[in-house]
Amino acid sequence: MRIFYFLSLFLVLWLGGCSWLGKPQEQPEADWNVERYYSEAKAALNSGNYQQAITLYEQLEARYPFGVYAQQALLESAYAYYKFDEPESALAALDRFIRLYPLNPHMDYAHYLKGLVNFHRGIGLIEKYIPRDESQRDPESARDALKDFRTLVKRFPDSRYAKDGAQRIVYLRNRLAQHEINVAQYYMRRGAYIGAINRAKYVVENYQRTPTVPEALTIMARGYKVLGLDELAEDTLRVLETNFPGHPGIAQARQIKIIE
Repeated sequence: MRIFYFLSLFLVLWLGGCSWLGKPQEQPEADWNVERYYSEAKAALNSGNYQQAITLYEQLEARYPFGVYAQQALLESAYAYYKFDEPESALAALDRFIRLYPLNPHMDYAHYLKGLVNFHRGIGLIEKYIPRDESQRDPESARDALKDFRTLVKRFPDSRYAKDGAQRIVYLRNRLAQHEINVAQYYMRRGAYIGAINRAKYVVENYQRTPTVPEALTIMARGYKVLGLDELAEDTLRVLETNFPGHPGIAQARQIKIIE
């Protein structure tokens, strides 16, 4: 009798539990068509709800993997990742878009956005609010951005994004050249003159028409002078004097004494 009582109690509790839990709630998106998915994702993106936009774009791609909506969803999800501060996911989405849809009419924007992601990649939270000499940062992302913007300008010279891309190319070349100068100056202070000369020579050869070229020539002349390579030093000073007459580096280099 006691066993029957416990079995009855268990059955009542189990049925009550099922009634309380009810049927699993279906996601409201289950019945959405591709247009609804896209409009909801776009609305989330425009309102700044990037995480929700990413989720909806990914669901759209999973349910409707073909067609213009899937292509646009992939491209806009990259922008959402970028704004959500997930640059690696943004770059992965853009690389996939460029690989899968080479004839998409928004290919110029894909390359431009990829450049923007790399342009801002590696900037920490503090650096967003406290100014810092960007030439002191790791140059890898700047090199990637430079490559992206060059691709944009070369392949899509008439793009609405080409002008901004060209301006960023100038800025990035100056920044990368200054980074090389910073390293060369460090080598000079440490007495690593060959390393300093090579860094400066790289600037002269690869970043012509940047403001750092006269400083690069100065470092080369000083390094050659210290090492007793007078002929190379004079050749470098001649180039410096011809192209940048009156530059203070000329006098500095001539005062350098050969190391014993």
